[in-house]
Amino acid sequence: MNWPLLAAFALASFVLAATPGPGALYVVTRTLAQGRRAGLASVAGVAAGNLGNAMGASLGLAALLALSSLAFSVVKFVGAAYLVWLGIQALRAGSVAAAASPMHVDAPRHRRIMRDGFLVALLNPKTALFFAAFLPQFIDPASSAMLQSTLFGAAFVAIAACTDTVYVLAASAVAPALGTLGRARALGRYATALVYFGLGLLTALTDPKPR
Repeated sequence: MNWPLLAAFALASFVLAATPGPGALYVVTRTLAQGRRAGLASVAGVAAGNLGNAMGASLGLAALLALSSLAFSVVKFVGAAYLVWLGIQALRAGSVAAAASPMHVDAPRHRRIMRDGFLVALLNPKTALFFAAFLPQFIDPASSAMLQSTLFGAAFVAIAACTDTVYVLAASAVAPALGTLGRARALGRYATALVYFGLGLLTALTDPKPR
């Protein structure tokens, strides 16, 4: 095993995963709006979606998205539309909760939250392109490229899941303090919708060039 190469990969992956981005913003927003369990469910969903993109990159999906503007556009706009839909749902859920008694508000459905995180990550075509650009830098040509890209992709997703979990725990720690503010719940709902709309716009404006 090429230990210097593995060390470089681990360091680069940690720096990239720990840097706040759309994924971290997504799980933090979920945590502040719906609690720590919802945030952790989002982390699991996002990790599963990113793993799908990593496997897709290993199988050549990223090359297809990079070469076919139609394929890239379809995936991009489906993902953007889904994010906008999540923003609308966040606003609607807030209005329903306001009309109901606080004792009868349903707990977050973590399976659905996990599904949302999975689709948000999977339908971001730039993630597959990122893996296609990032992983080959650490592949040893003397060994199986498919196996190495698969293992490196899974390792990167695991590292990102760990850093996202830290963001969730930090957000859940400050959430009670935010909850003491008079209009924190309503502001949090609007902030959640705004984040979804912003992520949807960011996805829609994404170009096919990998970072």
